[in-house]
Amino acid sequence: MQKRKLSFWEIWNMSFGFLGIQFGFALQNANTSRIFETLGADVEDIPILWIAAPVTGLVVQPIVGYFSDKTWTRLGRRKPYFLVGALLASIALFLMPNSPELWIAAGMLWIMDASINISMEPFRAFVGDNLPEEQRTLGFAMQSFFIGIGAVVGSALPYVLTNWMGIDNTAPAGEIPDSVKWSFYVGGVVFFLAVLWTVLFSKEYSPEEMEAFEKESAAITIEPKTEQEIRKNITTQQKSGSIMILVGAIVSYVIYANALTKELYILFIGLIIVGVLFLIVSELRKKSVRNGFTIIVSDLLNMPKTMKQLAWVQFFSWFALFSMWIYTTQAVTGHVFDTRDTTSKIYNDAADWVTVMFTVYNGVAAIVAFALPVLAKKTSNKFTHMLALILGGLGLISIYFMTTKTGLIISMVGVGIAWASILSIPYAMLSGSLPSSKMGYYMGVFNFFIVIPQIVASTILGFIVSNLFENQPVYALIIGGVSMIAAGLFTLKVTTNSRIDINHNND
Repeated sequence: MQKRKLSFWEIWNMSFGFLGIQFGFALQNANTSRIFETLGADVEDIPILWIAAPVTGLVVQPIVGYFSDKTWTRLGRRKPYFLVGALLASIALFLMPNSPELWIAAGMLWIMDASINISMEPFRAFVGDNLPEEQRTLGFAMQSFFIGIGAVVGSALPYVLTNWMGIDNTAPAGEIPDSVKWSFYVGGVVFFLAVLWTVLFSKEYSPEEMEAFEKESAAITIEPKTEQEIRKNITTQQKSGSIMILVGAIVSYVIYANALTKELYILFIGLIIVGVLFLIVSELRKKSVRNGFTIIVSDLLNMPKTMKQLAWVQFFSWFALFSMWIYTTQAVTGHVFDTRDTTSKIYNDAADWVTVMFTVYNGVAAIVAFALPVLAKKTSNKFTHMLALILGGLGLISIYFMTTKTGLIISMVGVGIAWASILSIPYAMLSGSLPSSKMGYYMGVFNFFIVIPQIVASTILGFIVSNLFENQPVYALIIGGVSMIAAGLFTLKVTTNSRIDINHNND
């Protein structure tokens, strides 16, 4: 029994929800730092205010993925998560720009990001569920297209509302401009309706059909099977947990003893917590306890080789992206337009131009989305991804040298090419290496390598900018550019286990 090939419009419908998801995500990325700064946040404090979002993602993503693998309702397998996440995210989008205090805005970012993740993560597994391998590249490319379109409109909306509809983009000190508020209201409506479209106009295979596909496709098995393999796996888990606890404790002490920035505790205390979980689960597994908790924690050890190799690519790619999302507004307003007065027209015009810049890179991504697989077919997926990431890194670095609005737009072209590749090629490389029964879980775990660099960026970039670069945020973008180029070089080390690669060749 084989999965049938879907028509173009069926793939369109199953991917349409990403239009709304990225619409909301773009509003969050382009405007959150502006909201924080307007409510009184200092430049060096902005990264830590973002930290709640990625920390939440570490918990939410694998759990949602695991349970969506196990779920079947009258609505479907992944669809309930699409719908619940969309409803919660839409509510958060309405509330975020009305936050009266900085701490409330930070809390709303937490809720909004968690809700977006509830909707977004099952969408990646949705491609693996519904499409045969030879169509998965098209499926991920379609998602990238809608991500680009949604992000274009979402990023540009404050600028459009101000310059085309006359809605004010300035406000008294401590108040969010109306252009930002109305952008978030529109985003809340679009998010929910786009996801609802996918829920209503796409289908899912039944559990019986999925089981038949699993048997027919010689499913990939990555768990230890024999008693000897299981014992060895448990021992590895114990050793790994002990090392994590030791490293986390030593570094935490160094941070304390040297009175380093307290944000650094977040990463290493988190490492201690994961180490403790590994030790607890290893003891439970010795007693043959098997439940959702032990499976979720243990499967972290059983990641496919391709996934481990892609982890480095993802880490440096998303570290770069997070530095861009955090610091572009401050870099453009302060370095290019030479102002930090959030009540001035120059500042708010410059901040609006950042939304245009983000619109451009997302628009480029939407255009390039279907071109990258063509290039990959003529060369290789690794070469294509490496080239895209290097162009993106050069684009970020070039912002330092730009003095005009047009120049800033040119910088974003390279970033857009990288963004299109980041959203599609790694997932196409990975999907063939995953067992279909754990597709949702491992797609969630794969996002660890998106979230962890965000946490690292949030914990160290503020320290670096304030202590090494005299509170000049533009240097964070240079660091991000170098990181993205490094990600491109790491791509060359990736091997793929997929039977149908993005370019139908072995790399």
